[in-house]
Amino acid sequence: MSDPKRDTSAVERDPRQEVRLWFGPQHPGVTGNMSVEAWITGDTIQRGITHVGYLHRGFEKLMERRTYIQSFPIVCRICVPEPDTNEYLLTAGLEELSGLDAEVPERARWLRTLTLEMARLAATLMVLGGHVGSMGLGPVPQWTMTLRDFILDSFEELSGHRIYHMYIVYGGVRRAPPEGFAERLERNLAAIEERLPWIDRLMFDSAVFRKRAMGVGYVPPEWADEMAITGPPLRAMGVARDLRKDVSYEKYSELDFEVVTESGSDIFARARVRRREIDQSIDIIRQVLRRMPKDGPFSAKLPNLMNWRIPKGQTYVRAEASRGEMGYYVVTDGSDKVRRVNVRGPSYVHGVSLLERLLPGTNIADMSALMVSLQTCPPEIER
Repeated sequence: MSDPKRDTSAVERDPRQEVRLWFGPQHPGVTGNMSVEAWITGDTIQRGITHVGYLHRGFEKLMERRTYIQSFPIVCRICVPEPDTNEYLLTAGLEELSGLDAEVPERARWLRTLTLEMARLAATLMVLGGHVGSMGLGPVPQWTMTLRDFILDSFEELSGHRIYHMYIVYGGVRRAPPEGFAERLERNLAAIEERLPWIDRLMFDSAVFRKRAMGVGYVPPEWADEMAITGPPLRAMGVARDLRKDVSYEKYSELDFEVVTESGSDIFARARVRRREIDQSIDIIRQVLRRMPKDGPFSAKLPNLMNWRIPKGQTYVRAEASRGEMGYYVVTDGSDKVRRVNVRGPSYVHGVSLLERLLPGTNIADMSALMVSLQTCPPEIER
């Protein structure tokens, strides 16, 4: 087990005894094409470099050549397991610059909150199983992917799509939920809750996981602001920072929940944060279903989106994804296309800066679990 108090900047190296190994690009530590080039002595990593590889990328420049409505199929691919946050941020930024945000109906605000929390739940379920996928506890990722499918079933019913939903659109949402949707979603939530104790027993009560996760991948609290760490890695340090509370976008300010924190700042603490946030997301979804208007408009009156011109301006909008803070800096120049979009995703910090800083001194067997605990979407890095 790695020493949680080790000085990762002072690992002794002897180039004559090093072996260079590539982990990836299809690796259990990350969803998508991402490799780590590692130099290893014995079974200890001396240093590592992240390589994103050739995957879908260049989103920001692509959006500069497409109309606003044509950008939707682009942004949802920035993080495939959780596309809705990107759809929301593009929408929110352009609504603010165009003045359309004041016309978004109340019902649409609730439906957006529902969609964002469903996406958060699905993504968290997937990454939770990844924590132990490389530790010989194979049933857990099989179970969590099955539970994620329950949420994807509800997304398919709501939007017509399982992966890229494109349900949050300018002015509101694409359509109203079908009759009986809330009841069927509640059945799926109950099915997830029924199976979560299986995960608790096999994962968190397992001596294997506890021994290999506690004290491993320790992130010193002083790195938090220095490296702009957000999301579960930050909350696992005990820092109660969550944009759903701090910024309170859409309807989150009207919901009752507390920020989940742990104190270990290691792989185990980050897994515990995610496990507790699964319960939190289920509760938030139920609150939204109880309070959401059952009828009324779900979209504002829209201009001609094929010739929509937005006045010159700039803004920065942000939201709490399952990985941490997602932000969009959007600039318009009065034309029918964005002048500039800059996407701030947590994966650049967690998957490059933080991972490369944590790797020296890490045992080779812990690399996959460490990568999963930082929860990276590679397209966010080469966006």
